[in-house]
Amino acid sequence: MQKIKSLMARQGLKSPQESVVDMSPVESFRTPSKEELRELREQPTDPQAEQEIIDSIEEVYYSSDSFDMVQYELEKLPPDLNLLELEEYRDKLKRQQAAVSKRVADLILEKQPSYVKELERVTSLQTNLQLAAVICTNARRQLRSAKEGFTEASLGLLANQRRRQLLTGLLKSLRTIKTLQRTDVRLSEMLEEEDYPGAIQLCLECQKAASTFKHYNCISELNSKLQDTLEQIEEQLDVALSKTCKHFDVSHYTKVQLAYKLLGKTQTAMDQLHMHFTQAIHNTVFQVVLGYVELCAGNADTKFQKMQYKDLCTHITTDSYIPCLTDLCKALWEVMLSYYLTMQWHDEHYKEEEASPAAEDSVAEGSDESTVGRSYVKKKLEHGLTRIWQDVQLKVKAYLLGTDMSNFKYDDFIVVLDVISRLMQVGEEFCGSKSEVLQESIKRQSVNYFKNYHRTRLEELRMFLENETWELCPVKSNFSIAQLHEFKFMGQCRSPSVSPSRQPESTDLLELSLFEQYLEGGNPFEMQIDNKEEETEDVLASNGYESDELEKSVYQEYDSDSDVPEELKQDYVDEQTGDAPVKSVSRETLRSRKRSDYNLNRANAPILTNTTLNVIRLVGKYMQMMNILKPIAFDVIHCVSQLFDYYLYAVYTFFGRNDMHFQSASLPSQGSQPGVSRQTIPVYWYESSGLGLISSRLRTTLSRIQESLIDMESGGENPGPHASPEERKEKVPSPHLSQLVILTATDTLYGLAERVVATESLVFLAEQFEFLQPHLDTMMPSAKKPFLQQFYSQTVSTASELRKPIYWIVAAKAIDYEQMLLLMAGVKWDIKEIMSQHNVYVDVLLKEFEKFNLRLGDVSKIVRIPLPVSNVLWEHCIRLANRTLVEGYANVKKCSNEGRALMQLDFQQFLMKLEKLTDLRPIPDKEFVETYIKAYYLTENDMEQFIKNHREYSMKQLTNLVNVCLGSHINKKARQKLLAAIDDIDRPKR
Repeated sequence: MQKIKSLMARQGLKSPQESVVDMSPVESFRTPSKEELRELREQPTDPQAEQEIIDSIEEVYYSSDSFDMVQYELEKLPPDLNLLELEEYRDKLKRQQAAVSKRVADLILEKQPSYVKELERVTSLQTNLQLAAVICTNARRQLRSAKEGFTEASLGLLANQRRRQLLTGLLKSLRTIKTLQRTDVRLSEMLEEEDYPGAIQLCLECQKAASTFKHYNCISELNSKLQDTLEQIEEQLDVALSKTCKHFDVSHYTKVQLAYKLLGKTQTAMDQLHMHFTQAIHNTVFQVVLGYVELCAGNADTKFQKMQYKDLCTHITTDSYIPCLTDLCKALWEVMLSYYLTMQWHDEHYKEEEASPAAEDSVAEGSDESTVGRSYVKKKLEHGLTRIWQDVQLKVKAYLLGTDMSNFKYDDFIVVLDVISRLMQVGEEFCGSKSEVLQESIKRQSVNYFKNYHRTRLEELRMFLENETWELCPVKSNFSIAQLHEFKFMGQCRSPSVSPSRQPESTDLLELSLFEQYLEGGNPFEMQIDNKEEETEDVLASNGYESDELEKSVYQEYDSDSDVPEELKQDYVDEQTGDAPVKSVSRETLRSRKRSDYNLNRANAPILTNTTLNVIRLVGKYMQMMNILKPIAFDVIHCVSQLFDYYLYAVYTFFGRNDMHFQSASLPSQGSQPGVSRQTIPVYWYESSGLGLISSRLRTTLSRIQESLIDMESGGENPGPHASPEERKEKVPSPHLSQLVILTATDTLYGLAERVVATESLVFLAEQFEFLQPHLDTMMPSAKKPFLQQFYSQTVSTASELRKPIYWIVAAKAIDYEQMLLLMAGVKWDIKEIMSQHNVYVDVLLKEFEKFNLRLGDVSKIVRIPLPVSNVLWEHCIRLANRTLVEGYANVKKCSNEGRALMQLDFQQFLMKLEKLTDLRPIPDKEFVETYIKAYYLTENDMEQFIKNHREYSMKQLTNLVNVCLGSHINKKARQKLLAAIDDIDRPKR
């Protein structure tokens, strides 16, 4: 059809007006016009010729619609154009065209009805199609409206929301991935900030997130990296845990425990913690000791760092020993305090958990597991107390035994004991331990040290005693041993281990444990080691007096009436009897009592010597050692008793020994020393009276001291059985009195001042021991307390008993009893009349007593004579005088009743005058003389009973009594009987 149309277009044919519209939207069709049909019909119709013309058309014209026939025909033209041929060829083409057109027209006409009918159908179809197009247009318009109004508005929103959600999730994932990628940086920052719980929490969350996003390629290797990081955090956490062993910090430890809880390794943390504490103890002590060793070594030699701790301790020098020990204990205290705070933290933490309702709800399901964990931690901590303290003891023990402390100064050794005692107190409060390891080690060192120390002190005491001139050491009247620095510790109500150099700040602190006291800071071992700077009260008085004015006034008061005779001080004296009125006697007695003590102004000032003070100070030092170290308390108290024993033995040896019963009691002649007495003292005074004899208890004590403490071989005094070297090592040679002390001069009353100072200083020392008994008793072990009681009952209490033998020697020499015997021998007693005047020997004897009284006054200017001393002296003198009187009366060959009356008169005169010289009441041995005088008047039977009952008289005195009575009222037979009775009394003595 296209070919036809194109051909018709080239021929200029026009469609007839009746032509129908195109039958399809793609291809239009036009029917031949009537003229054309008529023209075609007018042409001859030769079907065969027409068919031949159509057949002559080239096939190429039927090839395709796109065939360009004009181009084709033009290309067929020959190079040389011939009009005739062209016209002829043109006609041929026209015939072919005409044939084709005729054939088409025939076909059209042939199909005209069908064509019309089909055309109608096409027209109807076209109409329907146009209607369908309208419907489709309207539908599309409606769809467009629905799309714009519903799909794009609502469903688009949903789609956008879905897309947004997807993108948000993606963004979150991307941010998580970004965070995971930056986790290492944050973890490092948190670890630097020591926020271990946060770091572990972050790491665990990262691990969880990494497992969620493991499908991303960038996260695939992050899991293994996070695991390595977690292990690194655990290592740093372990280091952080180890730091709490030295300096406990609550917030730091809370973080560490929370971190371990997040890891689920609380029990593992406890195991690690104890290991760190053990390591901390070792490292701490090693570094402290190493520092001092290297410091003292003075060079950079590193050989010390490779040593074992035990060997390192042996290189500590004496000078650095105490500072190192103190620093060692300070460092160990820090470790133990950290452990104490650790336990306290866990206790409070568990209490908070139990008290918290939220905690109970949260752990309700896992309560069993939580209880098991708490129980494990609690038991582990309680068991660790003993372990840690054991480690501390072993370290300190190695340090203590690494140095020989036997040559330490006393104060230094006391500081060592004080530090160790404080450490033992720390141990007792830390875990209730008795610190057996420390006690044993310090006991070994203490025993070793104390043996050498005590031996040296005894030798020093011997040197002091041998160089002591027994002069009064002036001290204040209110002197007390508590004022001495060595006894300051007794005034402190503190635990035995507190340093004696430190006073407690308040009594409230004493109720707190050391851990509670030093919880906020400080250290119980931060003590002032140098005690020398501490000011102590000056116990010495100026010249022995409180003030110069008092000294002057006292002497004036004493001198004002000391030179006035006793008789002139009375209102009047009865010339007949010599008795003073009662009133006057009472006044005189009161006055004499005021000064009978020969007291001057020093009524309360104790009498002691420098040696006494040294012994007291030494006792104080010993007690400090006992107070600090209980295990050697018995050894120390035994040595304390030896100090007292040696002092007592020295005083007795110097001043109390009396050889009168060994020789005929003759004293050295005057030729040896000027002013020396020449009288000979009868032995019977000593033997019969017992005045100078020491008591059996004192004798036993002195024998024990001599046997156990005195080295008689080195002293050359009556060497006993040969002692072993070890035994001799424990003994001290007997001391010798200084040559500067003269005990034979009459003007000094035979060294009375020295005797008073020596004896009364011993009594004062005994009083101080009595004062210290309760303190010593508390320190003494229970099993050894009988030793202390025996020491006090048999030794300390006998100190005052030395007064008798010591002052008896003075009393025996101070008055010329021999002269009185000679004067009595010249008296005639067989007189026939009663005499009213007493004999001269009484006045001579009283003069001797007055002279003795004046000498006592002179001595009292040098040293105070206490009342007990003056009483003993007067008692001895009076007893000796009375015995001299009895002895003189016993020498009488003949005596009458009047003679016996004269004896009584003489004795009463003696008593009356004597009572004015002394306020000693009653007069000693007054009955001894009176009874003997009155025995003259006894009958035979009474005399026999008298002899049996009065054994205080000697055989000579009793025999003379019987012989004198012979002829007056006793016959010879009775005499024989009484002499036999006397002989029977004497026989047991033989």
